[in-house]
Amino acid sequence: MREAIGDRELIILDGLGVRLQGTYHHPADRQSGAPAEPANLNRIGILFVNSLSMPRAASGDSAVRWAESIADQGYPSFRIDLPGLGDSEGEASTDLLDIVNAGGFAYVAAAAANQLVKRFGLSGVVFFGHCAGAVSALYAGVACSDCKGLILLDPYFYLPRAERPKVRQQLSDWARSSRVGRLASNLYDRIRNFSSLLRGSALPANANSQLLARWKQVASTGLPILLLKAPGIKAQGSKPRLGEFNYIDHVVNLAGRKKSITVEFVERADHSFANREGREAVEQHIGGWLAANFPLADFKFGTERIAHLGDGANQSYQGKSQETPADRICALEGR
Repeated sequence: MREAIGDRELIILDGLGVRLQGTYHHPADRQSGAPAEPANLNRIGILFVNSLSMPRAASGDSAVRWAESIADQGYPSFRIDLPGLGDSEGEASTDLLDIVNAGGFAYVAAAAANQLVKRFGLSGVVFFGHCAGAVSALYAGVACSDCKGLILLDPYFYLPRAERPKVRQQLSDWARSSRVGRLASNLYDRIRNFSSLLRGSALPANANSQLLARWKQVASTGLPILLLKAPGIKAQGSKPRLGEFNYIDHVVNLAGRKKSITVEFVERADHSFANREGREAVEQHIGGWLAANFPLADFKFGTERIAHLGDGANQSYQGKSQETPADRICALEGR
């Protein structure tokens, strides 16, 4: 099935026996700025995967904007709905969060990637995910042996509860709405911080050890990874809330000497990155990262993007200088 509207095209993929629906954003031609030919692009494609139950457009259509921006820069962009989500076939699961945290969508996303590479003549794929989608993207990057890179927005490396206990939610609301509650909350943070100091570098009990192992497996190869972080509740700038384990520092260290990880703190974003400042900063950071790691030398807008990085504090963690692994390609086939 092919249905084109302007520079977008609806596509159908085979998700291991389930029909997946998605949207293909045509890349701009390097010279004219018009849509490029659909076949034999020989360039990196960007594949967006769902964040939990969100449709492929994401909150506030933010994924649509980012995909269009990436395509304008010359990179083919694809947004797909995973099984049971959005427009794709499959049953919606009641334990969706557990499935995501265990990497249940990894092989479906990898199979979709394989089809896209073959259909559009891509040189590889970068998986893009936000929150739970970042977890799925990371698992998919491991399952897809030819993956070229990862873009992860606010990934989490612990096992969150599907629903917050009612009593705890009430306490949280009280802490935010009253002076006494805020004092109690600050005291609680200090107690947790003392406990974390006693624990040292040991992981918290709810750490997702399976996901951390997959992270180490892929990040230690030198695969380019862009990790964007929004401010957390009561966070101290780019650092986590007092008493919370610093997973970002942990995973950067876990990646080893060959790592090629760029961490950007988007100061004025919310967790969804769908507010105006968040959307713009993500667009700018991704543009600069793609131009630096996967340059399209003769594309006229490539150098402009590098100069427009976001305003938030940023940290880049690079290992020894090396070329992007050219032998890693993720395979997808898209609508």
